[in-house]
Amino acid sequence: MVELIITEKPSSAKKIASALADNKLSQKKNRQCTYYELKHNNKDIIVTSAVGHLYGLVEENKKGWGYPVFDIKWEATYKNSKELNYTKDYIDTISKLTKQAKEFTIACDYDVEGEVIGLNVIRFACKKKDAHRMKFSTLTKEDLIKSYETKSKHIDWGQANAGETRHKLDWYYGINLSRALTSSVKAAGSFKVMSAGRVQGPALKLLVDREREIQAFKPEPFWQISLDGDYKKEAIEAWHKEDKIFDKKRVTEILSKVKNKKEAKIKEIKRNKRNQAPPTPFNLTDLQSESYALFKITPKETLEIAQSLYLAGITSYPRTSSQQLDPKLGFQKILSDLSKQPHYKILAQQLLKEKELKPNNGNKSDPAHPAIYPTGQVPKTLKPREHKVYDLVVKRFMATFSKPAIRETMNIHLDVNNEEFIAKGTRTLEENWHVFYKPYLKLEEKSFPNMKGGESIIIKKIQKHDKETQPPNRYNQSSIIKELEKRNLGTKATRADILDRLFQRGYIEGVQITVSELGIETIKILEKYAHTIVDEKLTADFEDDMEKIREGKEKQEKVLEKAKKFLTHLLADFKKKEKEIGKEIIKSIKETWDNINYMGPCPKCKGRLMLKRGKFGRFVACDKYPKCKVTFHVPKMGKLKYTEKQCEICNHPIIEAGTGRNKRASCINQECSSKHSKEAPKEHALKNGSTYKEEGMTCPTCKEGKMVLRKSFYGEFLGCNNYPKCQTMMKIVHGKVDKENPIVKNNVKKKSDETKNKK
Repeated sequence: MVELIITEKPSSAKKIASALADNKLSQKKNRQCTYYELKHNNKDIIVTSAVGHLYGLVEENKKGWGYPVFDIKWEATYKNSKELNYTKDYIDTISKLTKQAKEFTIACDYDVEGEVIGLNVIRFACKKKDAHRMKFSTLTKEDLIKSYETKSKHIDWGQANAGETRHKLDWYYGINLSRALTSSVKAAGSFKVMSAGRVQGPALKLLVDREREIQAFKPEPFWQISLDGDYKKEAIEAWHKEDKIFDKKRVTEILSKVKNKKEAKIKEIKRNKRNQAPPTPFNLTDLQSESYALFKITPKETLEIAQSLYLAGITSYPRTSSQQLDPKLGFQKILSDLSKQPHYKILAQQLLKEKELKPNNGNKSDPAHPAIYPTGQVPKTLKPREHKVYDLVVKRFMATFSKPAIRETMNIHLDVNNEEFIAKGTRTLEENWHVFYKPYLKLEEKSFPNMKGGESIIIKKIQKHDKETQPPNRYNQSSIIKELEKRNLGTKATRADILDRLFQRGYIEGVQITVSELGIETIKILEKYAHTIVDEKLTADFEDDMEKIREGKEKQEKVLEKAKKFLTHLLADFKKKEKEIGKEIIKSIKETWDNINYMGPCPKCKGRLMLKRGKFGRFVACDKYPKCKVTFHVPKMGKLKYTEKQCEICNHPIIEAGTGRNKRASCINQECSSKHSKEAPKEHALKNGSTYKEEGMTCPTCKEGKMVLRKSFYGEFLGCNNYPKCQTMMKIVHGKVDKENPIVKNNVKKKSDETKNKK
C-alpha cells in the first residue's frame, strides 16, 4: 500500500523524505514539481509538495462590479493569474500521484494557513474527504520521524474550519468594500481602483488616531532643577525631588533658597536589592519587536528570516503565540548540541551544570507550537542578517534557563537648606542571565562611592532646565506590531503583512511612523460614511469567533452569516451616498497627490514647482506653464520629497531623494555651485580641459571603458563610458576622486569571447 505525504513547500518535502527514508532516496520530477519515493519500515511512501496556496477564493458567477457579493468558491489559482501558472504543475503532479496511493497524510505547517492548504489539496486535487495529519515544530530528523509515527488519523478540522472562515471573511470584506469605494469614485465621474480590508482599516485608524493626538497636542512648559556636586573628587548628579515643576513661582522659590550654598548634606541613603527575572522565551511578536529594536530588521523581514531558519532545521516553527517551552523538547540535548558550536560552547556547558533546566516561561500559550527555540543543529552558511536573528534566538533561549540577575538601586537624599535633591543609581551585583543575553541586553549601570549619612558633598552648580511636555511617541514597526497583538487585530502571521501593505499604499511612512495625508483622509471618509469598517472591536470580535471555531465552540456558517448581514446593511447605506462619497474621495486624492508632488516654490515666478510625468520620464516644472517655463531634471527612480528648505547658495528648493539609508537631500538646481566638487587642487588641472588626472583612466571593473566626468542630480562623478553595460562610478569629494572605493552597481565580466570576436 502506497502512502502519499503532501507538504506545504518543496524544501519541507525534501526534509521529510530524507528523514523517513530507510535507505536510498529516489528523487523524481514531473515538469517543475519534484517528488520523492522511499521506503520507511518496508512501507512505500511518496512525498510531494504544494507550493503555498494552490487554491484561492473567486466569485462563482461574476457579473461586473456589483456589490455585495457572497457567492464564492475555491478554484485553482493558476486559472485566475498568469503569474501563478507554475502551480498547475504541482496540482497535476499531486493528482497523478493520487492514483498510486491508498493512504494520504498532510504534512503542511501545523497552523491555520497550513491546514487550509492541506484541506484544499486533499479535497480538490486528491478528491478525498479526509487524511492523516503530521504535527511538528522543527524539521529535524528526530522530530519528523516522531511526528510521522504519532500522526493523527484526521485533519485538524478545528484549524481547517477556522482558516477557511478567515479566508471567506477577508474575501467578503476586501472585495465588497473595495468595489463600493471604487464605484463611488466612478459615480462621481472619475475612476480609481480603491481597496480596503477587514483588518487594514482598523490598523490604519489606530495609526491615524495617534497622528491626531500628536497634531492636537499643545506643549506645556515645566522646569526641572539639577544639582552637580563632588564627593571626594567623584561627580554626583542629583535632581530636585519634585521632578517636573509646573509652577514657575515654586522654581524661583527653590532657586532663591539654594542660591550660593556650597554644600549639600547627605540626609539619607536608601538601598534596595531586587531580583530581575530572566526574559521569557520568544514568540513571533516578541522576536519581531526585539529584532527591530536591535537590528532595525522590519517585522516582515524578521518573519521571512525566521521561516528560512526553520526550513534549514536550525530553529523551530516561528508563527507561534507561545512564550512557553515544554520539558518534552529535551533541553539537555539541545544545549549539548549547542555546545558543539564554538560560539556557544562555554555558555551551554555552564547551563548543563545546573541541577534542573527550567525556563522562565511567559503567560502566553499556543495550542499548535511552543515558543521559538534553536534545535541545536549546526547551521551551514548564514547570511549576515540570518546570523543576527539566529544568534538572538539562541541567546534568548539560553538566558531563559539562567538565574535571575541581582540589581541594587541606591537613592541618595541630599538636603540643601531644606530643599531635597535625590541622586539615583542602579548597578548589577550578580549578572547571571545577563551573561547569556549579551550583547543584546541594554542596561544603564550607575554606581556611587561608599557614602554615609551625615556627610556632605561639595556643590558645583545648581541650575534650572526649561522643558516642555512632549506629545505621545509615534509608533515604530516594533511597537505597532505589539499594539495590534494587544488589541487582537490580525494574527501573528498576518500583522507584518498588514503593516507592509499600509506602507506600500502610501498611507504611512517613516521609521517613526507618520500617517500621510492620504491615510488621514481615507480614514476621515470611512469614519463619516462607514465608521463600522474601521471599528476595531468588530474586527477583534471576529477574531474571537474564529478562535471559538478552532476550539469547536462555534460553527463556521453562523460566523459567516453574521458577516453577511453586517455587510449587506452597511453597503446598502453606502450605496445611497455613492456620489457624495466619491466626490470627497476624489477631492482627497487630488489634495494628497498635490501635496506629494509639490517640490517647493518656483524661484522665478513664485508659482508651485510640481513633479510631473512626460514622454521621457518624470521632471519638475512650474504650475504656471506656459507663462513660466522653469523645469528641472530629477532622478528617474525613487521617492522625492520637498524638505521645506531653500538652498543657501542659490535659493532654490532642497528636495530629498531615495528612501532609508539611500536618502539624500540636494538642491534641485543642477547648475548650483553646491552641486560641483570644491575647487580641484592645482595639480589636478590638466591639459585638454580635463580637471582630474583620473579622467581617461581605464575602468577598473570592465577593463574596457574609460572613466569620464559626468553630472547627476547630486553633483559630479567619474563614470565608465561603457554605460549601461558597466555602471562603475567614482565619487568626487572636495575636488578629489575616490578611486580606491569605486561603486559597482552591476557585475561586469572581463572581455568575453563574444566581445573579442566582435572586435
